[in-house]
Amino acid sequence: MSNRLKKMSFSTIMLWAGMFFLYAPMFILVIYSFNESKLVTVWGGFSPKWYGELFRDQQILDAVWTSLRVAFFASTMAVILGTMAAFVMTRFKRSWGKMTLSNMITAPLVMPEVITGLSLLLLFVHMADLFGWPAERGMLTVWIAHSTFCAAYVAVVVSARLRELDQSIEEAAQDLGATPLKTFFYITVPMITPSLMAGWLLSFSLSLDDLVIASFASGPGATTLPMVVFSSVRMGVSPKINALATLIILTVSLIAFISWYFARRSEKKSLPPAM
Repeated sequence: MSNRLKKMSFSTIMLWAGMFFLYAPMFILVIYSFNESKLVTVWGGFSPKWYGELFRDQQILDAVWTSLRVAFFASTMAVILGTMAAFVMTRFKRSWGKMTLSNMITAPLVMPEVITGLSLLLLFVHMADLFGWPAERGMLTVWIAHSTFCAAYVAVVVSARLRELDQSIEEAAQDLGATPLKTFFYITVPMITPSLMAGWLLSFSLSLDDLVIASFASGPGATTLPMVVFSSVRMGVSPKINALATLIILTVSLIAFISWYFARRSEKKSLPPAM
């Protein structure tokens, strides 16, 4: 035992300390999701009953479904808008308009969410007064708001990939007769697909996690999951929230494991065969 401790390097100790710091709270949360007691901090014995209570809570289930739909459509729209912005920033000639677009598209990255949410709220209110749309805030306004700030993240990710591409491949395709649109879809898009997927997943997680902007942009009929969880916590933490958080942790861990498996498999295929 003593020899093993002596062999542990400083980096190994820091690695385990970091892992403990990150995952110990989640481990405790998973344990207390099986707590029999109604009191979250008092252990009353093992019981999975709060999972059954969770699946009978229609408010939480509706909020989960709303959040998933908003996250899916917002991340899809963010990829379209962010890719268009990234293409303009990297392929067009340097000009004042391009510099202005670059600064404006990345502004939501450093803007406080309260400011973004408040500005979107004012925009929707003034549009309703001037044009009669949107008549009321709901899922559509949350989708627009999330697409707006997620597009900035996608633009940064995709533009970094576009700058690394060899433009001579696109130029060769156009020399062979391909139109710019055909070159974009048949040459450029396949080469930037990993960055598009990364931007989509990043936008999906940001939209699913957002509370502040959704609170400003949503209406009575579009309550997202973070809003339900936050309102429940303000009234006192329910063991059902622990069960919900445990299911989210398991889902995220499963997705991360599947991504890691396919990335490792792809990496092994790309390696040259051993002699």
